[in-house]
Amino acid sequence: MKTTPSPLLSAPERRRFLKLSATTGFTVAAVAAGGGALFSPEAVAQTKNEERERAEAAKYTMTIATSYRVGTDRTFPVMQLHLKENIQNATRGRIYVKLVPGGAIGSDSELAQKVQAGTIQGAQHSMSNFAPFAPAVDLINMPYWCGDNQQFVNLVSSRAWAEHVNQRVEANGFKPLLYQCVDPRTISLRKGFRDTPIRTPEDLRGMKFRVPGSKILAQVYRLMGANPTPVSWGETASAIRQGVADGLDPNVMGLNLFGFKEIISHVSFIRAVPDGGAYSCNLKWFQSLDSDTQEALLWAAQITFLQNMAHVPAAREFAMAEMEQAGVQFYHPSKDELAQWKEAAGAQRSEWDDMKKSLVGSLDVFEQLNQAANTPSRYYVHDV
Repeated sequence: MKTTPSPLLSAPERRRFLKLSATTGFTVAAVAAGGGALFSPEAVAQTKNEERERAEAAKYTMTIATSYRVGTDRTFPVMQLHLKENIQNATRGRIYVKLVPGGAIGSDSELAQKVQAGTIQGAQHSMSNFAPFAPAVDLINMPYWCGDNQQFVNLVSSRAWAEHVNQRVEANGFKPLLYQCVDPRTISLRKGFRDTPIRTPEDLRGMKFRVPGSKILAQVYRLMGANPTPVSWGETASAIRQGVADGLDPNVMGLNLFGFKEIISHVSFIRAVPDGGAYSCNLKWFQSLDSDTQEALLWAAQITFLQNMAHVPAAREFAMAEMEQAGVQFYHPSKDELAQWKEAAGAQRSEWDDMKKSLVGSLDVFEQLNQAANTPSRYYVHDV
């Protein structure tokens, strides 16, 4: 299997991580790295023994795979070690989590497919890459109705979301564990494209704009005046460098994590669409657990959801500090400029009506979800 150590590790630590992965497995190496124990043979041995004891004592083993390297929480709140620890503790050891990070068995959409097929029990994926397998979640990619962090959290924690979206997700073979808040998508420009940030939709007109697999996002940027250019995530950095695309839309944390600070010049926080993520598990596997373990697993996911929200501002500030040092400039559109973006492509436009009906059944259901996004929940998260 492929090993991809964290970019936040030093060169000696990366070599140590690779050696540990080869000799002890991904999970032990990941836990050791997360605990800062890579250079302590005694601590590594203790971690290895603890993981073995937990695995042997557990009634169930749950493989959770991610595309993210160990140590990325500082700049991107993926929370994979938190989720592993919370599941093991909340279930009182009945579930042992075998963590497979760094895309070792596939990335994003591949992992969603593996969860759906039951090849692995759980995985993390972006909402956009989750959408081909659970189409209802693609609803969040309609702009200017749940783009702010607080709107997103209100929405995914609401009864309306549980009834009208999660039920559809489960019909596709997934049990949603938690949805992750990781800031809205941006409008970010490659170096050399222009000297000023994107301020209004008019600035975007005709621009080659990289989009992921979501058909909704392609329509978003088309309405905004851009020329949507589908590029797989693994090829995006190369496409930006070569001018195949002039801009892209990940949140600022993702831009920093994946090394875009060296190849982009400006980031505009247009706050149109949440760049959310999700942890899901295979529904049949979840249903095979005894009821107490099911309840404990969902409680562990809830704890991780709370930790994710608390970590968002710190991860954002780290990412922005790193990017500013590389010369990246940030722009916050004015209230009047944001109104222009919403008028150009917002979810209120009639062009979205057929998509709303397709994803959740009716315009009335969408309005229930819209109200949920704009109704304060019991949770708080910091916005850009």
